[in-house]
Amino acid sequence: MKYVLTFLLLGVTLSAEPVADAATPAERHIARAELALERLPESARSLSDLAMAHTRRARETADTAHYASAHEILDRALALDPDNFAARRVRAWAWLGQHEFVQALELARELNKQAPDDVLVYGLMADALVELGRYDEAVDAVQWMLDLRPGNVPGMTRAAHLRELHGYQEGAIDFLRKAFDRTSPVEREDRAWILVQMAHLERQNGALVRAQETVDAALELFPEYHYGLAELGRILLDKGQAVEASEVLKRRYQRAPHPENLYELARVLQQAGKVAEAREAYADFVRDAEKESESWDNSNRELIDYYLEVAGNTERALEIAEHEIARRQDVYTRAAYGWALYRAGRIEEARRQFSIVGELNLLDAQIRRRAEVVQSES
Repeated sequence: MKYVLTFLLLGVTLSAEPVADAATPAERHIARAELALERLPESARSLSDLAMAHTRRARETADTAHYASAHEILDRALALDPDNFAARRVRAWAWLGQHEFVQALELARELNKQAPDDVLVYGLMADALVELGRYDEAVDAVQWMLDLRPGNVPGMTRAAHLRELHGYQEGAIDFLRKAFDRTSPVEREDRAWILVQMAHLERQNGALVRAQETVDAALELFPEYHYGLAELGRILLDKGQAVEASEVLKRRYQRAPHPENLYELARVLQQAGKVAEAREAYADFVRDAEKESESWDNSNRELIDYYLEVAGNTERALEIAEHEIARRQDVYTRAAYGWALYRAGRIEEARRQFSIVGELNLLDAQIRRRAEVVQSES
C-alpha cells in the first residue's frame, strides 16, 4: 500500500443540493461542482471545488488521471485569481496525490504563512513531512491541527498514523474510532477508508478475525473498494489462505492497476503455488515499475525488493535504493535501502539505517525480521 494519502481528505464541503444517480461521494461532488459552474460564472472558488472533487475521485478509484484533471482545472482557477488560497491549497493536495512531496511541502508552508490558523494546511504539511521522513516536524504540525480545532477528523486520522509509526497501535485505533464516529454517514468512502485503517492495525496486532470483520464492514459500505480488497487479501494470507488471497488481490489489481499492486499479487500467486501466473506477473511488474522509476510516483521500494528477493540482482537493487534515499528518508525507504546495503555486504551502513528505523518502533513484521538479521550480523 502506498503510504502517502492514507489520511482523510481535506473535508471541503460543497453545495448540499441533491444530484441524482451519483453513485459515490466523489461523483456527487463532481456533479454538484459542474452544476454550479453551469449556473454561475466561473470563479476561482467554484473551480477549486471541482478540482478538489476530482482528487476525491482519484482516491476512490486509484485513477491518477483525476489528479491531472484537477491541475487543469486549477490552472483555470489561478488564471482568474493567481493568489487564490483555496485553489493553491487544492494544488498542494494534488501534488501530494502525485507524490510530489517537496513541491507540496513548499506550497503548504507558503499557505501556512498566509493563514497560520488554517487547520487543513497543517494537514498538508504533515502528510508531506511524513513521506519525507521528517517525523518530529510532522508531529508538531498534527498537534497544531488538534490544538486549533480539537476533535477534527483530518487531525485525528493523521494523529492515528503517527501513533502507528511510533508503535502505539491501540492509541491509533482509538483515534480512528473517534474519527469514524464523527464522519458523516453520507461520506461512505471516507468511512470505509477509516475502517480499512482499523483493520490494518488489528491485523498487525494479530486479531485476524476482528480485522476481517472490520474490512468486511468497509467493503459493505464501499463495495470492491481497492484499499479494502488489499487489506482483505493480506488478512487472508496471514490466515494461511494464499489461494483465496490471490483471488482477492487480482480483483484489487483490476481496480487499481499500479505496479506496486501487481508486485504484491505476484508474491501471493507464488505462495499459492501458481508459479506460471506469478512469473508472468513479475515480468509485467518489473517492466512497468522500471518505466516509472525516475518519477516521484514510483514503485521503487517494491522494485528494490524484487531485485533482491526474486531476480538476485543486488547491484540494480542498490542503485535504485541509493537514488530513492536521496529523495526521501521515510522509514520504509530507509528499511529498503538498509536491506539492499546488507545484501551488498555493507553491514555497518545497513546497521545505521535500521537503527534509525528502530527509533520509531514499527510493527511491520518483515522490517522487524530484517532489522534483527542485520543487527545480529557479526
